[in-house]
Amino acid sequence: MRSCRVALVAVALATGCSSGGTTGESTATDTVPVASSPTVPLDGPTATWPLFGVTRDRRNDFRGSTGITAANVTTLTRRSIAIPGTVDSSPIFVGGRFVVTTSYGKTIALNRRGHILWTYTPPGIDGWEGSAQITNASPAADPDGEHVYAVSPDGVVHKLSLAGGLEVTGGGWPVRITRDPTHEKLGTALNISSRLVLATTGGYFGDAPPYQGHVVSIDRASGRIVHVWNALCSDRDQILEPSSCPESDGAIWARAGAVVEPGSGRILVATGNAPYDGKTAWGDSVLRLSRDAGELVGSWTPTNQDALNSGDVDLGSTAPALVRGADDRLYGVQGGKDGLLRLIDIDRMQVVQTLPDPGATAMFTAPAVRGRDVFVATGGGTAAYRLTGSGTPRLLELWSNDSAGTSPVVAGGLLYVYDPTGGGINVYRPSSPSPVTTLAADAGHWQSPIAIGGCVMIGEGDANDHATSGTLSLYCLT
Repeated sequence: MRSCRVALVAVALATGCSSGGTTGESTATDTVPVASSPTVPLDGPTATWPLFGVTRDRRNDFRGSTGITAANVTTLTRRSIAIPGTVDSSPIFVGGRFVVTTSYGKTIALNRRGHILWTYTPPGIDGWEGSAQITNASPAADPDGEHVYAVSPDGVVHKLSLAGGLEVTGGGWPVRITRDPTHEKLGTALNISSRLVLATTGGYFGDAPPYQGHVVSIDRASGRIVHVWNALCSDRDQILEPSSCPESDGAIWARAGAVVEPGSGRILVATGNAPYDGKTAWGDSVLRLSRDAGELVGSWTPTNQDALNSGDVDLGSTAPALVRGADDRLYGVQGGKDGLLRLIDIDRMQVVQTLPDPGATAMFTAPAVRGRDVFVATGGGTAAYRLTGSGTPRLLELWSNDSAGTSPVVAGGLLYVYDPTGGGINVYRPSSPSPVTTLAADAGHWQSPIAIGGCVMIGEGDANDHATSGTLSLYCLT
C-alpha cells in the first residue's frame, strides 16, 4: 500500500454507560436538542445509517426516503462546521444525530442542524495528535440504539454512550487490537454482525515493518475478543507481537474493511502486498472467513500475485462489493491498484470476468450496489454496470464519465459521488452520467457522503496532512 496517498487525486436516550466508568473525556459542547433539527422528517422515527455502507454487506445503498429528490436537491443549503480534527472517513446517523470520528480518534455527535452535542477525546491523545499515527475508520452504531463504537490510533476500539459520549468500561471494554499501534493502523470502517464487532488492521503510509493485517471479532456485550485471523502467521489465533512473525505486511486497508455476506454471515476481506504460500501467508488475496473470523473457508489469489507484491500493486486496495446474480449466486466485484475489476463467484472463489475499472487506474473505493447495478468511482472516472446473464454472468457497462470520485452512495433514488480534488459532490440519477447538480465541497481524500433526513453530510481535508482542526459540510433542505 506504499503509494496509497495518491489514491484519489489520481428522542434523547438515557444518559450514562452500562458500567458507569470512563477512560476518556466526553465533553457536551452544545445543548441544542435534536428536536430543533430541520422540518423535513426522517423516514420514520428509527431511520438510521448505522455503518459505513449502510448495511453489513457494505452495499452503500440507503433504501429509505431521504426527503431529497432530483427536483429539490438544488435547494440544499450548505453549512460549514468547524470541528477539532479531520474526518477522513464517513459519518453515520443514529438516534437523530450524526456521528463522526476524526483522524486522531475524537468522536463527535452532531444534531441535524450541525450543532455539536458531545465530543469524546480518547485518553493519551497528546501522545499521537499531530503525528502520522492516524485512523481513517468510520464509527458503527450498536443495534441496541444506545451505543456507538469508534477507534483511536493507539489501537483501541471504544464503546460509547450515544446519549452523552461516555465510554463504557468493564468486562473487556475498551478493547486493544494491536500490540504495536505505531506500525499497525486501524484504518478501515468498523462493522457489526450479529453479536460481533468486526475490526481490521493494516499498516501506515510507507509500509514500515513489522505489521500483520488481521481481522478481530469482538463480543459486543462483554468486549471479549472472540477470534483473531492473521493474514500472515494465520495459524496463530491471537493478537501477535508483530516482530514475532517472520513475515510483514498483508494489510487489510480497503475502505469497507470486513464485508459480511448476506445470509451466511461469512466475512470477506482482501489483503495488500505480502508474501503468499497458500498455507499461513496470504498476501494480495481475497479471503472468505467463518462468521466469527475463526477459520479460513475459501480464498482466491491472482496468478500474478508475486508481481503485484513486488510492484506495490495491492489487490487489497479495495474489498469485494457483493451483488446477487440472476442465477441467485453471490458475486463479488473486486478492484485493485492494477486498474482492473474482477467478478468473483463467491461460492467457488473463482474469477469469471476481468475488465478495466473507470479510467483504468488504481482503485481505492468501495462500490455502491443497488439490485444488480454496481456503481464504481476512481480517480479517473465514474461508471455504472449491470450484472447480467445466468451461468456466464457479466458486468456490462451502462454509462461512464471522467469525473473522479470516492466511494459512491445511493440514497433516496439518487447517486452521490464526492470528487476529492475539490470538485464537490456530484449528484446523479442512477441511470445517467450527467449530474443533476453538484454540491460545492472542499478537497478531501477518502471521504464519502451520507444522505438522510433531508440532509447530506461529508468530511473534508486529508488525514495525511496531520491537522488538528477541520470542517464538515452539511447540506439541508430548508
